[in-house]
Amino acid sequence: MKKIHLLILQAFIRPFMVCFCIVMFVLLMLFLFKYIDDLIGKGFEWYVLMELIGYQCAVQLSMALPLSMLLSSIMTFGNLGESYELVAIKAAGFSLRKAMTPLIILVTLFAGGSFLFSDYILPVVNLKMGSLLWDVRNKKADFLIKPGIFNKSIPGYSIRAKNKSEDGTILYDLMIYDHRTGNTANNVLLAKEGFMHNSADNNYMILRLRDGVRYEESRVKNAKRYDPRQQFTRFRFAETEQKFDMEAFQMKRTDESLFKSHHQMLNLKQLRHYTDSNRIQLDSISRQILVETQSYVSYFSPYYRVDTVQHIAVQKFNHFLMDYVPEDQRRGIISNALSQAQQMSSVLEMKDIEYRAFSDRDIRYHIEFHRKFTLAVSCLLLFAIGAPLGAIIRKGGLGLPVVVAIIFFLIYHIISTMAEKAAKDGSMDPLIGMWMAIIVLTPLAAFLTYKSTTDSALFDADQYKQKLERIWKWISFKFTRKKI
Repeated sequence: MKKIHLLILQAFIRPFMVCFCIVMFVLLMLFLFKYIDDLIGKGFEWYVLMELIGYQCAVQLSMALPLSMLLSSIMTFGNLGESYELVAIKAAGFSLRKAMTPLIILVTLFAGGSFLFSDYILPVVNLKMGSLLWDVRNKKADFLIKPGIFNKSIPGYSIRAKNKSEDGTILYDLMIYDHRTGNTANNVLLAKEGFMHNSADNNYMILRLRDGVRYEESRVKNAKRYDPRQQFTRFRFAETEQKFDMEAFQMKRTDESLFKSHHQMLNLKQLRHYTDSNRIQLDSISRQILVETQSYVSYFSPYYRVDTVQHIAVQKFNHFLMDYVPEDQRRGIISNALSQAQQMSSVLEMKDIEYRAFSDRDIRYHIEFHRKFTLAVSCLLLFAIGAPLGAIIRKGGLGLPVVVAIIFFLIYHIISTMAEKAAKDGSMDPLIGMWMAIIVLTPLAAFLTYKSTTDSALFDADQYKQKLERIWKWISFKFTRKKI
């Protein structure tokens, strides 16, 4: 490998690592801000949060890698152009394409690695991430007493304290309602002071109460009115302990097998298998619709058709047939036709809900299938845009390259997001929707590559003005010639 190749590789790897870390940090902060309400105040262990952050870093790789590839390529060739090193490379007899060959190989290896990652590792990460995030979001917040407010988070109890210490472990003027039996007033406990701490296994909260009284009311079962046998008991105590079960506040891990059939948790082989199974279900429902509606269709005309997408039978009634039916029988025929049309509509409405569920699932499987490839191709595409663009603008650092990179990435992201949404809605084929951004930006990459290799001035307004004038003259000449 020549020194020029080593120079370009070293100039690219450092900005790439820095940009990748910065982009990953920004995306991670956006994730934490989005789920901050689900993470704060629930008493998670540090390893649970680190596990969640680690999974999220792997999930965000699909966005961080293309963006850092674009930004680092613009910075690399902008720095080389600003310091006239590209000029020196060309003066030494090396074209830009030859000098970039090892870098193109390196980016191709990155793209291949991203494809393997999205096929083998990302489905597993999505499964772990999805199940953990589900458990995190469904976990109750830690038990917290606010002065003067009843806390009902512990099942079966209502607890109120007029005041508490600064560290929150000592509660003053406590009132505890025990309504586990269904009545909120049959068991009340009052105490001047309570010391709160957890058991050794953190499964129970123990409240050590001092100087208080407990009121208990015992009633006869199934008694609907006052019974003299019911008792009212009052216990005074100097010190006692009340134990509360904290099982409701512990995070319970969900079985990951419940999420395994989700489209984001499948690799290419599994997606093909689930797609084929889903297709069989769609064909079965289609045949059922045709069989159940066939008995309602007694007249076939050139206007009769079955929509293969929504499977809604449309039949145009031929009014000329009424000329051959006696007038006294027309009302009965029309009533019978309307009744059959309503029955057919009811059948189609019931089957349409089931069909749409399988149809949407089929679209999701196809979208996820193409997503495995678009990540790798997007890395190559954005590098093909960033490298020649950096050689053209010849500006390094974090100023203009960052602005240009963000603009182009936003264009790519907006196009891909809108096209993917259209594919999910069924208004666009999943193949076209997932590849739309790459299809649109590939000509731009080819144009920028041509401009950088030929040393053409990209932002020269006079050059474009001259070309437009030539095109206008040619059009005018053709138009006047046709008139003559």
